[in-house]
Amino acid sequence: MAPDADDDDAVSHGTSDEPQDPHAHLAGDETLAPLVESYGPLELDPTGDPFERLVVSLVNQQLSSASAAAIRERLFDRFEVTSEGLLAADEDALRDVGLSRQKVDYVQSAAEAAREGRLDRNRFAAMDDTAVVDDLTDIRGVGDWTGKMFAMFALGREDVFPVEDLGIRRAMESLHGDLTRAEMVERAEPWRPFRSYAALYLWHHHEDGSPNVPTDG
Repeated sequence: MAPDADDDDAVSHGTSDEPQDPHAHLAGDETLAPLVESYGPLELDPTGDPFERLVVSLVNQQLSSASAAAIRERLFDRFEVTSEGLLAADEDALRDVGLSRQKVDYVQSAAEAAREGRLDRNRFAAMDDTAVVDDLTDIRGVGDWTGKMFAMFALGREDVFPVEDLGIRRAMESLHGDLTRAEMVERAEPWRPFRSYAALYLWHHHEDGSPNVPTDG
C-alpha cells in the first residue's frame, strides 16, 4: 500500500526517556485503560524466522482473516517456507494453494531479498522504525502496512502505529467516532513509545466485534 502523506509520524523516530512498562503506560490513558483491564498484559512476540513473518504479512494483504489463514495453512503444508524453498517452487504450484499471480511474485521477491541477507535482524539493529519501513518498501509487494507488520512482529519494535490496517481504523472509529487517518495518528500520540502495544489492544477490541475483515497492505 502506498504511504499516505499524513501518516509520516505513525512510526517512531526514537525516544530514550519514556516509561518502560507498556501496560502501565497505556493503562493511564482513558481510552485504553478499559482494554488493558479487560485483556490483561499483551506481548509482542518477535520470535521465529523473519522471512516467514514477512511471507505471512504478504499473504494476509487485503484478505479476510479466514481466507488468509486457509492460504497460509496450504502454503506451509505444501512448501518449505524458506528463501531457497520458495525460489525453487513452481509458480503454478504456488498459485494452487491460493496465491494470486501478483502474490507469487511478491513472496518470491521477498525470498530473493532474504537470500541476499536483507531480512537479517542484525541488519536492522541500527535503524529507527521509519528507516526499517522505508528499507523494506524497496522490496516488491511490501508497502507501509507490510513493513510495519514486520517491524512489530519480526523485530519486536514497540512504537509502531499501523494506521493503514483496517482493523485498527475500525477500532479507533468505534472508540472515537469518525476520524481521518491523520486524526487517528494524532490521537495515538499519548501512547508513545508503546503504540505497537496499543495496536494489540485495538485489534483485540475490534476482533471481539468483527473478526473476519480484510486488512490493508
